[in-house]
Amino acid sequence: MDQTPTTRMLAWARNSTIYRLERKMMTEKQLFDAITRKAKQKFEGISDAQIQAVADFAVKFAYGQKALNDVAYAEVSTRSAVRSGKSRKAIAYKLSANGIDGETAAAALDATDDVFAAVIFARKRGFGPFRRNELDEKRKAKELAAFARNGFGFEIGKAVFNMTHQEAEELLYSSVAF
Repeated sequence: MDQTPTTRMLAWARNSTIYRLERKMMTEKQLFDAITRKAKQKFEGISDAQIQAVADFAVKFAYGQKALNDVAYAEVSTRSAVRSGKSRKAIAYKLSANGIDGETAAAALDATDDVFAAVIFARKRGFGPFRRNELDEKRKAKELAAFARNGFGFEIGKAVFNMTHQEAEELLYSSVAF
């Protein structure tokens, strides 16, 4: 069996890469995995060497078009995650799962503020200063456990839990970093 991909396979890889990157920002790993997965489905009898070559071609093509940039992906994803109330730990895990190396992820995470993200998380869930119900021991345990499950340390969870509504609002509107 031939180990080099056919012209049709390479044309498909190029078109598939364009299609994917027009719709969504991706990391090198995400693009490689997507092309690999789809090539197996699209081409009957494709060898592992051909799959590897097609995926490598797609990644090389994307870099040639300046459509792949893991550093930019990490920065955009981090800002978005902080604005949606994700902790540094959760963001680092997600970046790692998407193929971002530790050094790039650490650089993107440098500017994050876990307290800011925790206040947003509390606002989304109606916890701490945004609580709508009366506080009892069961509710208190539930809220603090939710902070911990979402990657916020006990100190941060406790600080946000004890904030007044005004303090939380001031923190949200004074932080223009994200």
